Amino acid sequence: MKVVVCVTLAPDTEQLAEIEPEDVGGDLGVTMVLNAWDEFAVEEALLLQERFGGETAALTVGSDESVEALKRAVAMGIEEGIRLADPAFQGSDAWGTAAILAAAIRQMSDEVRLVLAGRASVDGGSGLVGAGLAATLGWPYVSAVSRILEVTDTHATVRRGLDEGVQTVRVRLPAVLAVSKEINEPRYPNFVGIRKASRMEYPVLTAADLPLPGPAPYGESAARLIWAELQKPPRREVRCEMMPGATPVEQAAALVERLVADKVV
Repeated sequence: MKVVVCVTLAPDTEQLAEIEPEDVGGDLGVTMVLNAWDEFAVEEALLLQERFGGETAALTVGSDESVEALKRAVAMGIEEGIRLADPAFQGSDAWGTAAILAAAIRQMSDEVRLVLAGRASVDGGSGLVGAGLAATLGWPYVSAVSRILEVTDTHATVRRGLDEGVQTVRVRLPAVLAVSKEINEPRYPNFVGIRKASRMEYPVLTAADLPLPGPAPYGESAARLIWAELQKPPRREVRCEMMPGATPVEQAAALVERLVADKVV
């Protein structure tokens, strides 16, 4: 079994508290690190490897500096890091990023049974990439995973936290799971891991290297096209009418008569 973790570079959350409102929209001047949510996904991939064996790999979409996210994942223990970069990828929205990641995962091997992602990124916060990735791959998707209970050759049993309580789900593999911070406590990289990460080579795959569909669902043009297709619903004219009656009881009776007359009830 091979577990793939999708990671991204995001602002250091410890420095975000220092940002003033007038700084938003420009250069925030903060250190970019492995997305805090993705650290939980990386840790869970390592724990799954310790429990069930197999291989681990990390994928990221981005420019040269995005390799720092891969280095952090490798320093923690991930075995392989791959960066997906191409001028055509610039400006991709969540759906475009998901399409790029999906193409890379399709190409990796049939041994990929689980793809893990953080619940969201600390900068965008949409949480759409994991869902878009699953939709593009045609794989099942489970969000807010707080614990992975069991993994077999064909299924995984997970626990997810909901507003209403806790839900246990048995999902068919391969699948995409978005994990929450309750799932584990990420480890700190040791010296050996940091040294390995600094020396490792991180291959770069471009658009030409990936089985991407056409027309391209990524890049600035695709993102603009999607937004251009979004339209506001047509305006509806409404009017407010007060029910006659001297008391609330009389007004309620008048309302019931009107609803019956209009065949609403």
